[in-house]
Amino acid sequence: MSITLRQLEIFIAVAETAQVTKASKKLFVTQSAVSMALAELENQLGGSLFDRHGRSLILNARGRYLLPLGKDIIAQVGNIETIMSERNDKLEGHIDIAASSSLGNYILPYLIGAFKKAHPKVYINMLVDNTPHVEEMVLDGRVDIGFVEGTLYEADGLHVRPWFRDELVVLTAPSDPLANNESFNLDRDLLSSRWIMREKGSGTAAIFKEKLQGHFDRVNVVMEMGHPESVKRAVESGVGIACLSALTICREVENGWLKSLKIEDVDMTRQLQIISRKDTQVEDALAEFLVFCDVLSDCDEENVCLSSPWKLQSMLARHSASKKR
Repeated sequence: MSITLRQLEIFIAVAETAQVTKASKKLFVTQSAVSMALAELENQLGGSLFDRHGRSLILNARGRYLLPLGKDIIAQVGNIETIMSERNDKLEGHIDIAASSSLGNYILPYLIGAFKKAHPKVYINMLVDNTPHVEEMVLDGRVDIGFVEGTLYEADGLHVRPWFRDELVVLTAPSDPLANNESFNLDRDLLSSRWIMREKGSGTAAIFKEKLQGHFDRVNVVMEMGHPESVKRAVESGVGIACLSALTICREVENGWLKSLKIEDVDMTRQLQIISRKDTQVEDALAEFLVFCDVLSDCDEENVCLSSPWKLQSMLARHSASKKR
């Protein structure tokens, strides 16, 4: 379970009042709710945050370290609507988007949700398909813009914008012997592994084959699946291992349901791209959305594990605040 904003709010209230009773009155919740949230937070962080002195709770060293960080997070999230709503009553329009699977299922929903909060009058429609079909929809004019992770085949007619970089990792079940390793070694581990692959046409599958080059003929493929969620469930059940984008497995890895391994001595990063037709006129709504998307490019070191909308919103708030300095 991830730390929640409510847990941080309760922690801060207890730190400021030094008592569960006073914190509960300040937040208009029951004392038991405060005690439970505080116990869960300490359990998740692996230790106590307060020293108990009678009825008073005094921050210990761990708590003193967490307090300014927690306040900063709460402040950033609290300022999001203000930070991102400067034009929310002015911008209108319609944006049609197509996205390849990893981006369409794991990054863009959060990004679109945050954009819609800032610009509620902009209507956004998104279709999810594999990279070749996304490219086809953009070239045919069926959508305004595409987000892709695979190789483009007709790039001459497209305007291609590099977005941010992603990394492919090997995914194993916690019970798999490979989960005891810190990385995946091709010479040691490849031949003995059974692989679950994404379907043909998948950008992830194409990049995986390209990165492994001469090693791919030794990959023992036992199954192909058309969606990252299906692949993850198959890995979790012990059918085999897989190679997926780090973007798609954040929650499972954070919760210990799956283990991710980097492949030794192979650069498994890939450039994600935004594509549009060269002759497409960029309307105001689309231009604003592209500016919004650029936050992930500017914050490239942080986008590896956007496993919740809170992480994205916190990133957006920090980015906006830094731009205003």
